[in-house]
Amino acid sequence: MKFILTIFVLITFFLNTQAQNQMENLNNIIQNIKEKFAPDKRVALFNVEAINDGKKIIVKGETNLPEAKTELDKKLKDADVKFIDQIEVLPSEKLNGNIYGVINLSVANFRSNPDHPAELVTQSILGTPVKILKKGQDGYYLVQTPDGYISWLDNDGVQFMNKAEFNNWLTSDKIIYLENYGLCYSLPDDKSQAVSDLVAGNILKSLGEEHGYFKVEFPDKRTGYIKKDEAKLFNDWYNSLNPKSEEILNTAYRFMGTPYLWGGTSSKGMDCSGFTKTVFFLNGIVLNRDASQQVNSGELVNTENGWENLQAGDLLFFGFKATPERKERITHVAIYIGDGDFIHDAGRVRINSFNPSKPYYSDYRKSGFIRAKRYLNSVGSTGIEKILDNSFYKLQ
Repeated sequence: MKFILTIFVLITFFLNTQAQNQMENLNNIIQNIKEKFAPDKRVALFNVEAINDGKKIIVKGETNLPEAKTELDKKLKDADVKFIDQIEVLPSEKLNGNIYGVINLSVANFRSNPDHPAELVTQSILGTPVKILKKGQDGYYLVQTPDGYISWLDNDGVQFMNKAEFNNWLTSDKIIYLENYGLCYSLPDDKSQAVSDLVAGNILKSLGEEHGYFKVEFPDKRTGYIKKDEAKLFNDWYNSLNPKSEEILNTAYRFMGTPYLWGGTSSKGMDCSGFTKTVFFLNGIVLNRDASQQVNSGELVNTENGWENLQAGDLLFFGFKATPERKERITHVAIYIGDGDFIHDAGRVRINSFNPSKPYYSDYRKSGFIRAKRYLNSVGSTGIEKILDNSFYKLQ
């Protein structure tokens, strides 16, 4: 009897160990896929886990990366893992084809969680095309913006569209608003009722001209009028662009004194990388969202001897250098002006300098400087795309 019990215990132990080894191997496969396809959770989703309920292995979760799901399936098949697949590939089928959208407010707020008190992580402005990934709670939707950022937007901020409606929006004639702030009116008269406020970079459908105004249509079909001297036909504006350092700096100077807003990317308020994004967008270029992402684009500038090799329009990155105990951390970005001066959003959009002889010298920024990148020689490369080269602005 003892012999039989011993054999039973050994078999049970073996089977449990085998199951544990299989689960460990399975979780390693999942983790490797995540590290390969979705190392930055800000721009890619691969929230997948494996569980063993004692009878079967279930692999469940969600991803917006079909190629990651395909590779995971292959790896599990090669490993001879028998499992029940409960992974949802986004966009969700529950959206019934309304997986496209266009921002419908002058500035729409995106949050870290589907809740109004949640952290503001980014913004998008009127006319920006987005991808709808899934519906959350309390009227919030998980949405991806042209810079790849994935976060939560409430349904008041976006007009949902199917493929045909979205392509119709993309191919329609449009205008772009170019003043820092303004209004769209109900009539071609600035004494008439406002339809909406506007900020620099807002894009609306053009319905023609009347009495010195553009007649425009919002994504949700509201109509209104914008003063012609405050906007341009989008194609005329876009085709005229050839951004050089002078244009970048002139755009940056327009926002002097604009208050810092964590998560902000508009002339109403912006954070440091929101400032650089806005400046470059108004010169026809889509940048990555955060400073820690922007630092990975462009050409590295040699700054071993100070600022002698820097050119106006270069991006400067600040933060904490790597040590044996921690990785490098990029926390701030600025635009170089010249003679050691740079413009950035720190409390407000302001000018500081690496040059100790300047009254606006910043020892704090000088000590936190990490590296510089030249963007204007790399337009068209990853993270520095012309607006209409970005996949979100292309026909679907």
